[in-house]
Order: sequence, then structure tokens, then C-alpha cells
Amino acid sequence: MPVPVGAMPGGARGPSTLDKLKMGGMMGGSVGLIIGFIFGFTNIVRFGPGPNGMLRTLGQYMAGSAATFGFFMAIGTTIRTDSSPIAAEAFANVHRRPMILPRQYQYPRASRDQKD
Repeated sequence: MPVPVGAMPGGARGPSTLDKLKMGGMMGGSVGLIIGFIFGFTNIVRFGPGPNGMLRTLGQYMAGSAATFGFFMAIGTTIRTDSSPIAAEAFANVHRRPMILPRQYQYPRASRDQKD
């Protein structure tokens, strides 16, 4: 399980690229296992288990599907988290704290002594 962001010493940092690669692989592997079970069971019911037997055939479907889907999900997660420095700078500029302007550039305020 990933470490919460606030619990990391030295400030708030997110998971590393390697952590995201592992998380993508685990998510893809688990989805691939389920999809492999569904398709494998369906094919065994339709066409029979074949010479390897039911459990070995189902295991081959599940392992193949999990490996394939996990591999592509890990790569996709890694590519998605990798960003260019230009995009990172643009994101930082948009989400930075507002700049406080010096008094000479601010709008004039009405003083309390003036009456409308």
C-alpha cells in the first residue's frame, strides 16, 4: 500500500515513477486475471478443456491475460505520469500564489473621510 503524502518526511511528495509503474502493473494484472477467468471459463464451457485439463487451461488463460494487460497498464501509467518540463512549468505558473502588487500599481481606494 502506498505511503500517504503527508507522512513523508521533508515535505509533500507523491509516489515515484517506479511506484506508479508497480501500481499500474498490479492493477492491470488483477483486471487481466478477472478477464482471463471470464474468457477462459467461457471457452472451456464452449469447446472443452482440451488435453491439458480444466485447471491448467484456465490458468493459462488467466496468466496470459494478466501478463499482457499488466504489462500495457504499467507502461501506460508510466507514460502518463512522465511530463515535459514545459508542461510542468505552465502548470506551476497557473497554480502559483497570487502576486501582491506594490501600492503604486493598485487601484485607488476611497478614504474613510470622503463622503459620496
